[in-house]
Amino acid sequence: QVQLVESGGGLVQPGGSLRLSCAASGRIFALLDMGWYRQAPGKQRELVAQITSGGMTNYDDSVKVRFTISRDNAKNTVYLQMNSLKPEDTAVYYCNVNAKRYAFANEVRYWGQGTQVTVSS
Repeated sequence: QVQLVESGGGLVQPGGSLRLSCAASGRIFALLDMGWYRQAPGKQRELVAQITSGGMTNYDDSVKVRFTISRDNAKNTVYLQMNSLKPEDTAVYYCNVNAKRYAFANEVRYWGQGTQVTVSS
């Protein structure tokens, strides 16, 4: 199966920055849309940002001017640069990837294990 390994989370003060990485490995025929979701305690998981295979991006309004999603197709990696972090950004962040393992296979959504981001003074 496709494995997603996330890194870059941690504790940061308000106004600080973090960069999350998510590297996909395993047999991959086609790596399509990639994105980041987050889930705060007591809340539903929500879409933060997504990026298509062509590099088109979409952001939730709450992070639009502060976060940047990007991808390195050669490395099968998606990134989330988070600047001007706020306490309300505190959540577990999950990478997700829409991919085909084989040319004849259906597209399947894969999820990372989640990485904790805590914004607190």
